[in-house]
Amino acid sequence: MERKHFLKNGLAALGLAAIAPLASACKKEADSTDGDSSSGTETGSCTVSPTETEGPFPTKSPSTLVKSDITGDRTGVPFTIKITVKNKNGDCSALSGALVDIWHCDKDGNYSEYGGTGMQSTNYTSVHFLRGRQTTDSNGLVTFTSIFPGWYSGRSTHIHVHIYNTAGKSLLVTQISFPEGSDSAVVAVNGSGGTSYGYTKGMSGYTYKEKDNVFSDDSANIELSTVTGSLSGGYTLTHTINVAA
Repeated sequence: MERKHFLKNGLAALGLAAIAPLASACKKEADSTDGDSSSGTETGSCTVSPTETEGPFPTKSPSTLVKSDITGDRTGVPFTIKITVKNKNGDCSALSGALVDIWHCDKDGNYSEYGGTGMQSTNYTSVHFLRGRQTTDSNGLVTFTSIFPGWYSGRSTHIHVHIYNTAGKSLLVTQISFPEGSDSAVVAVNGSGGTSYGYTKGMSGYTYKEKDNVFSDDSANIELSTVTGSLSGGYTLTHTINVAA
């Protein structure tokens, strides 16, 4: 479904919306026109990262949010996000000069720039926390400072990413998933230790990656990040995304 049609018409159609509204809103879009399927495309020596939906809460004006610290007024466990972009059309070499937009929810599962609807009751339409844009360096790397994302009904912990080339042409919309084992940051943050940082939901009702309607077909774990660190010292996510530039 086209995002513009979803945002214009989809909210009105969700009048019965309290049944997992966010889950159904985040279903996969149809394959993109460049021929890369949502399960990734094998080309040469690397795999193009899967195309995923922007979801119902994409950044409205990303070019105005050029910054590396996207925390805003949000509180939570300190979190560093390191994303490397590579070009499968360049023998999987680092892609410098790419524009990388990211956004994710706060510790309570809410997004900025939206709210006051059945999809998100808390109204954050006038603020822009946990959203930002950076340009990849010569190593294809961007780094963001943030807080560890929370979760909401129907979705596992995740980060949204939209990558453009230097000219502003869209190359890929995708999402990043998190490890969820018993010793993972997701479990630690949402456990008893995380309550002092304001994470109060726990893991009851959490949707694991295998049941998540975006990540459930990621059998090769292409979208799965590496997360290291601790509650006291903060966590760091590292992930590589391959595009066809």
